[in-house]
Amino acid sequence: MKLSDYSTLGRSGLRVSPLCLGTMTFGTNWGFGAEEKDSKLQFDRFLDAGGNFLDTADGYTGGQSEQLVGKFVAERKARDRVVLATKFTFNAEPGNPNAGGNGRKNIYRALEGSLRRLQMDYVDLYYLHAWDVVTPVEEVISTLNDLVRAGKIRHYGFSDTPAWYIARAQTLVEKEGKEPLIALQLEYSLNERNIEREHVPCAQELGIGICPWSPLAGGFLTGKYRREGSDYQGEGRLETMKTSGHPLVRKFTEKQWAVLETLLEVSKNTGKSPAQVALNWVATQPGVTSTIIGATKMAQLEDNLAALDFTIPDDLRRKLDEVSTMMTGGTSVQAWVPVDTYGRTPTVEGFGGMPVARTNAAQK
Repeated sequence: MKLSDYSTLGRSGLRVSPLCLGTMTFGTNWGFGAEEKDSKLQFDRFLDAGGNFLDTADGYTGGQSEQLVGKFVAERKARDRVVLATKFTFNAEPGNPNAGGNGRKNIYRALEGSLRRLQMDYVDLYYLHAWDVVTPVEEVISTLNDLVRAGKIRHYGFSDTPAWYIARAQTLVEKEGKEPLIALQLEYSLNERNIEREHVPCAQELGIGICPWSPLAGGFLTGKYRREGSDYQGEGRLETMKTSGHPLVRKFTEKQWAVLETLLEVSKNTGKSPAQVALNWVATQPGVTSTIIGATKMAQLEDNLAALDFTIPDDLRRKLDEVSTMMTGGTSVQAWVPVDTYGRTPTVEGFGGMPVARTNAAQK
């Protein structure tokens, strides 16, 4: 796979690269990240390599990320080439309940702010950043549908939202002839596979592309952190954010340290870096369309861009699957499948009150 092997995002005509450049690290207002000069180098390198998908949000580095992305796109005259995603939900004004959440009032406020910082007339993909628990799904899809029809956004998607809420939204838009969701942005990595239970099947059934965030578990799967008792140490974003309350910062379990050990083993056997193996695993999982990468240094970006250039051998991929699964304890488990008593294909239709089984030839 190459970075220029584009795919349509969900059931849409929007073409995106298999890696998406996350720009949460554009700017240093959060105490980590890249200065403007270094951010511009990463932006140019990603586009030069064939990437076209960029991800930001209204709150990233206090709005600095959107400002830098907009500036870089304008300087390169790349607006028609770039697929730009940004997000809304998180509160921008303490004490004002309508300056956050997923209600119509905040969506309009947030979008106008993003367009102003980006210096753009529209965004290609507008994400609901997180489920706010209280806003009716009908209000959310009605508002986003209106924004598509008004030309302010081209498409929309959901991030970090329950599968039932996604399914209800997509069912309603299909029933009412509104603009559909085309993307889900969800945490997914060898250390976090919970989306496989409901979100992946939901997306596959409803025609929605999945764009994983944190495929390296906040840098944990790069191998630069080491265990110290019940805690961990190492230079990087997780260490910087230890007291921030960010969901990436967690107490890693024995299971997750075991995943890292296996990843390091696979890395050694393939001659690829742990980050490249972890990214390759996510990017080639069923349902995944474009995986979000992020870096503070050019060397990290170069390493990530090379993650698509190889195939993990089946036996080594099986090791990663087994150590990271949360369900079977490393054993082999087959789903129950109905079998006709007489060895035929299971009955699927009837005639005259008598069951009639389709033959294999008919199924073909």
